[in-house]
Amino acid sequence: MRYKLLVLILFIGCNSYSQSRWTETKATTWYSAQPWLRGANFQPSTAINQLEMFQAATFDPQTIDKELGWAEGLGMNAMRVYLHHAAWTSDKVGFKKRLDDYLTISTKHGIKTILVFFEDCWIDEYLPGKQPEPKVGIHNSGWVQDPGTAIRNNPDSLKMLEAYVKDVMTTHKDDNRVIMWDLYNEPGNSGYVDKSMDLLKAVFSWARAVNPSQPITSGVWKYSESFNNLNNFQLENSDVITYHSYSYIDDHKKRIDILRKYSRPLICTEYMARSNGSIFQTIMPLLKQENIGAINWGFVSGKTNTIYAWSSPMPNGREPELWFHDIYRKDGSVFSEDEIRVIKSLTGKK
Repeated sequence: MRYKLLVLILFIGCNSYSQSRWTETKATTWYSAQPWLRGANFQPSTAINQLEMFQAATFDPQTIDKELGWAEGLGMNAMRVYLHHAAWTSDKVGFKKRLDDYLTISTKHGIKTILVFFEDCWIDEYLPGKQPEPKVGIHNSGWVQDPGTAIRNNPDSLKMLEAYVKDVMTTHKDDNRVIMWDLYNEPGNSGYVDKSMDLLKAVFSWARAVNPSQPITSGVWKYSESFNNLNNFQLENSDVITYHSYSYIDDHKKRIDILRKYSRPLICTEYMARSNGSIFQTIMPLLKQENIGAINWGFVSGKTNTIYAWSSPMPNGREPELWFHDIYRKDGSVFSEDEIRVIKSLTGKK
């Protein structure tokens, strides 16, 4: 089975890299034409995961419109949104229509979208259809991986994943509502490490074959020796460099200095974990000063339960005194008025 998978990857690699990585000049020119990118990883408060966000029974354009209106009011102009192949395989036409509807709503609010395909974080098993209710006080208790172990261990599934990626990308390859393609979130997470390399290489080859007008990327996130193979591939194949940092300002600045050597635009696609010292008041001004895109994790507190820290559940379900992620409550009230003032001062909103 392993041999069969490697043969298929080699076949894909030999036949799909018809386009090459953007040059440094092209990437820099593209980035200089954009406004300073700032926004959040967006999941409407009524959806526990990627499937619930985009399935027919639970797609919630009213909540999406309301919450993106709050983002517009903060001066945000980019949201990072996760897709899931199971929403596509179970209802291709409907899924694509709902994605288009989302992009129409976001554009109404002056917001462009970073679309994310694969994901190695959180729950390995999932099914389309009704999604579980949140577990009280537990961070991201219903968030699901894509594709997960069962599919990654089945080489016959690669053709399905290739069709999914190419279908969505081809539909939106020249869509100015989509600002960037984030091909694989945190590859190697959940203990996979280099087991994620084959799929990472494959999705880059599929994306290059589509040749979208937008840049493609996959963000580095784990800065340890065991992730060198993944990190090197991501950094050497992304058109623009994206990264995650949930640490305090000094450590974040060191990460920026390291990534500058690649001479490409930088976008931080995940930051802001208050109890880790990654806060709006320090990190967002740094990112603006450095001309680095600033996409924090979380926006409206809801079914993802991301006001609770990764490893600090609250079985009583009370709102923690210090939220981990998120900015708004579902009623539109905010965790911190001071944060709102800082964000608006940086985005030029009154």
